[in-house]
Amino acid sequence: MKRLSVFLGLAVIIALSAPVYAGSFYFSTGNPDDLMGMASRPDTAGKVEIESADDFIVTAPHTHINQLSFTGLLAGLNPTIDQVRVEIYRIFPKDSDTSRAISVPTRINSPSDVVFAARDSAASEFSFQVTNLGSFTAANSVLDGIHPTPNQATGGEGPVTGTQTLFNITLNTPFDLTPDHYFFVPQVAVSDGEFYWLSAPKPISAPGTLFSPDLQTWIRNGNLSPDWLRVGTDITQSGPFNAAFSLSGNTTPEPSSLLVLAFGGLPVLWKKYGQRQKV
Repeated sequence: MKRLSVFLGLAVIIALSAPVYAGSFYFSTGNPDDLMGMASRPDTAGKVEIESADDFIVTAPHTHINQLSFTGLLAGLNPTIDQVRVEIYRIFPKDSDTSRAISVPTRINSPSDVVFAARDSAASEFSFQVTNLGSFTAANSVLDGIHPTPNQATGGEGPVTGTQTLFNITLNTPFDLTPDHYFFVPQVAVSDGEFYWLSAPKPISAPGTLFSPDLQTWIRNGNLSPDWLRVGTDITQSGPFNAAFSLSGNTTPEPSSLLVLAFGGLPVLWKKYGQRQKV
């Protein structure tokens, strides 16, 4: 019995310490369209921070996102990528001050005041690859026209042309998310140019992942923060828009389910070995 107990104990420890994946996670808004380019960049010398955000939902008890991709334009004479940052926000009013006055038409369904989780290439927290997809023009864009109410309806800043670029990111440490509604924010710092996140069809179409409610893209800069504006409804008064991105990873069950997985094999072991032991 002592030998059996040790054997079973080791089996349980191994089962509980090993990652037990219940399934895979994949989300995509589909391929870019040519309607909108939204600036999104970290704070750098001479350039105020801009964040563009689009939403997604996770439903599994624990979702581990380790692969991310997004498509945008690198515009300018000689754009050079200096830094890439990816962020996750929860939906307002989480992580937010609900008692303060706001300077935008609404905060309903916007990202929260402060970031929930982030990874940065400047801190070597992920590796990334870029793929040149050729010249591309978005029919409208938002870069500088991000203003508080009542002057938020700037209409956008017109067409923007650049190199359509696909960013593929592999995180060193995954984003670990519980069931909730989130926003994804990619930021790219560019020398001698600008990065614009490209819009995607709304409503989502194949090969995108349908979900409900599918909210529109939001944007803010360092001057408007912590408030956000809707790119379509508030600024351009057209749209609304999604943004082109995808997320993938794995899901795991609740800890109680892990215990069931670990102890589920004990009756089999007992039947095979336990009856041979003497107490």
